[in-house]
Amino acid sequence: MNPTREEQIWMYRTMVTSRRFDEAIGEIYMEGKQPKFDFAKGPLPGEMHRSDGQEPVAVGVCAHLTAQDVVTGSHRPHHEAIAKGVDLNKMAAEIFGKKTGLSSGMGGHMHLIDAEVNFSCSGIIGQGLGPAVGAALSRSIQGKPGVAVNFIGDGGANEGAWHEAMNLAAVWKLPFISVIEDNGWGISTPKSAATSVENHSVRAASYGVPGYHVKGNDPYEIYRVAGEAIARARAGEGPSLIVVETYRLQGHFVGDDFSYMPEGELDSQRAKDPIPAMRRKLIADGVATTDELDRIEADCAAKAEQAITFAVESEYPTSQFARDIVFAA
Repeated sequence: MNPTREEQIWMYRTMVTSRRFDEAIGEIYMEGKQPKFDFAKGPLPGEMHRSDGQEPVAVGVCAHLTAQDVVTGSHRPHHEAIAKGVDLNKMAAEIFGKKTGLSSGMGGHMHLIDAEVNFSCSGIIGQGLGPAVGAALSRSIQGKPGVAVNFIGDGGANEGAWHEAMNLAAVWKLPFISVIEDNGWGISTPKSAATSVENHSVRAASYGVPGYHVKGNDPYEIYRVAGEAIARARAGEGPSLIVVETYRLQGHFVGDDFSYMPEGELDSQRAKDPIPAMRRKLIADGVATTDELDRIEADCAAKAEQAITFAVESEYPTSQFARDIVFAA
């Protein structure tokens, strides 16, 4: 299964939009936090997890999904949210804590919810698994169309919630797909020090479901594998597990000093940045011209900047609003 030209352009556009959005967020996030990094300073206090490098996972999967399909994301959710179609202006405003945000600024960047496109995420590791399996169960019981996809990191796949979700989905043959974004690290702990198997995909056999392993952070191979798994789910054949070898190009959080990484590892991964790689392939395959991709990239940058401007210029919710939603009758 190969993506159409339209799908390839959408995948590239979405990857670039996600990257430009994270770059813009990252620049503002660091304001006031230097020279000595302090989480509490600046216009965006707290942790910030960028998706740089992991964009292929989201677009390869979400290219097969519609608004009626459910996606629950991880604590590193921007690429997943953008690929699922979450409103970028409202998403930016939510990150800035503004009342025009997805949850009126009450959720923040790790708790993005957009009911219109059935997307949600959580900063609690593994928290999205239960809701995703529940959504798959509801569709199965009601005979409604749609699949449920959960994105989780390789460290999160060692949570008991992941095993419970996979087992239940397999027992009831639910339209559920677990996507593990294997970036090799759980915060600052290498996967080899925390996971008993070399690759999570072998764990699929424990639940009697297919386990796919995608190497090279390749959006085309992710698209192919995801298409097969999602088609199985839509046909009533049950869940699948997809493990994608990807990489985070900005560390665990913005401000990460990378001191735990072996020397040269980050540089070698940045040399394999998936966005320039896909651009070269699109041109080499005759899918798009240099000028066309330049226009797309400029449009993506403008869209990201527009979302940031919308967020910055929006008003904060009042203290009374916070009291009302907590103590509403």
